[in-house]
Amino acid sequence: MSVLNMAVASAALALAFACPAAAQEASPDVAPKRPSLEVLERIIETRTPQTRIETPDHDRISARRIDIVDADGTIRMTLSGATPPPIIDGVQYKRAFNVAGLILYDDKGSERGGFGTADVEGGMAVLALDHPAMDAVGWRVSPNGSVSFVFNQAPPLVREPGLGGALVPGVQTPTRMRLSLAADGTPAVALSDRNDKPRLRLTVTEEGFGAIQFLNAEGQVIHMIAPEADLPTN
Repeated sequence: MSVLNMAVASAALALAFACPAAAQEASPDVAPKRPSLEVLERIIETRTPQTRIETPDHDRISARRIDIVDADGTIRMTLSGATPPPIIDGVQYKRAFNVAGLILYDDKGSERGGFGTADVEGGMAVLALDHPAMDAVGWRVSPNGSVSFVFNQAPPLVREPGLGGALVPGVQTPTRMRLSLAADGTPAVALSDRNDKPRLRLTVTEEGFGAIQFLNAEGQVIHMIAPEADLPTN
C-alpha cells in the first residue's frame, strides 16, 4: 500500500470510528484530532451523492429471487425466499437448511456472509460474516429463546487437488469467544483456548451475583471471583 493510500485509509478509519464528543468530554480544552481538509478532499467521491429517488419505478416488487451484480456481471448479493446453496471458491455445496434472506458474495463469487430466517422447527433468525471458507462471526436466535454470538478463529486455508485446488470448507477451528443468553435468561461471555475449551467465563450466578469463572480443560470451574457473594446479607 502506498503512503498516500495509507493516509487515505487512516483518514477513512478516523472518520468512521472517531468520537469527538467523547474526546471533548475527556479533555474539553483540547480540540479533537481530525483529518485535514486536504486529506478529506482526497477521499471524497462527490459532495452531492444521490440519497433519494424522486419517483419509484414500482410501488411493490414481487419476486422469488433478486440478484445484484457488479460491473463484471459477478453476483455480489442475492435476496431470496430460498437462498442458493453456498459457493466457496467456485464450488457450490449443499446448505444444511433453507434460509430466506440476503446473501453477500466477494468479487470471486464466494459467499462471505448473510442474514435471514432459517426454516427449522420453531424458526430461527441467523446472521453470519465469513472467513474465506467458513463462518467468522455468527449470530443465532433459537426457537427455545436462547441467543448466541460467536467469533471463530480463522482456520488455515487448505486446498483440495481433487477439486481443482479449491478451498476446503469446514476446516476445524476453535470458537474463541462466545456471547450468549441461555433460554433461562442466564447471560455469559466465554473465552476459549486453541482447543475450543472455554477457560474464562463472565456470568451472573443463580443467586444474582456477578462472577468471573476460571475453568480447566474439562470444563470444571476451578476458581471463581464473585465479590458480592462474600458480602454479609441483611
